[in-house]
Amino acid sequence: MNKLHVSVFLIMALLLQNAYAQEKKYIIHTIGFYNLENLFDTINDPNTFDEYSPIMEIKTNKSEVYRKKITNMAKVIADMGSQFTQHGPSLLGVAEIENVMVLETLVNQPELVDKDFGIIHFNSPDVRGIDVALLYQKKLFTPTHSSRHELKLFDVSHAKHDYTRDQLLVSGLLTNEQIHIIVNHWPSRRGGEDRSRYKRLAAAKLNKHIIDSLQSKNPNAKIVIMGDFNDDPCNDSFKTILKSKRHKKEVGFKGIYNPFENFFKRGLGTTAYRDKWSLFDQILITKPLLGNDYSSFRFYKAGIFNKDYVINQKGRYKGYPFRSFSNGRFTGGFSDHFPVYIYLIKEAR
Repeated sequence: MNKLHVSVFLIMALLLQNAYAQEKKYIIHTIGFYNLENLFDTINDPNTFDEYSPIMEIKTNKSEVYRKKITNMAKVIADMGSQFTQHGPSLLGVAEIENVMVLETLVNQPELVDKDFGIIHFNSPDVRGIDVALLYQKKLFTPTHSSRHELKLFDVSHAKHDYTRDQLLVSGLLTNEQIHIIVNHWPSRRGGEDRSRYKRLAAAKLNKHIIDSLQSKNPNAKIVIMGDFNDDPCNDSFKTILKSKRHKKEVGFKGIYNPFENFFKRGLGTTAYRDKWSLFDQILITKPLLGNDYSSFRFYKAGIFNKDYVINQKGRYKGYPFRSFSNGRFTGGFSDHFPVYIYLIKEAR
């Protein structure tokens, strides 16, 4: 096994079936998701309404702001998963990015360039040009398939089509084991949660269709569903459409486990508005990633990346995510969302 290509760490008897204290070596991968909060360049795209992005509304020093924003994003990404790995996230879904060029600039920052990230991105029909994408470390993951899946919505109140972000499906080999990743950025709650709920229910149905298609080909498909869902774990999009479960033992055949529902029940969140926390950023997994047979990849634990430097330390929004843009200016911060991550492990033989 090439030790440059995988990260190996020790887990004590807590992970083992027997009661005897012993150590085993495990391969570990961090899989994360991060809403990069309007990572737009400074060039006006005539085909989208990108002029309404925060950086385009800044009157001076746009280039300097862009460089600092990119640097901040790179710092967080490099730090994700550092508790157990030295190579950062093996796979990272991102949202609120304008185009592939901003991602190319991002992955070539000094903090990330040695990780040799590949990029999978499609332009979406979103009116502002906001897209999702997947970053992957080429030495750890080999993509075999990628596709965009359009969410077709019709805005009844305005009698027109509502163009929003696609859902991105990427399949590939993670250390020679097949895994499927679905990256999401579901419609926002603009206009109110009730009025916009039908959009997120439609997004959940599209997600379920993608999952069903994968499972029809392989009932034991290992699927990771990640994104900024603009819904909490207990909303109907998850509980009624995806039928996600809070507890592992409740997950049936072809079922879905949501480890972030436990965080939500404890009052934790990834974004805050008017003194209320929401947990819109989540990572869900299908049943084959559960269990204690570590001969292949299994779920180990989940987390919210909320180190002190990504938290606002003072003022009215103390304790909130330290966002990049506020009141028409650049704050020097990171994002209005905390990133989320999971660890997948398997025994190193």
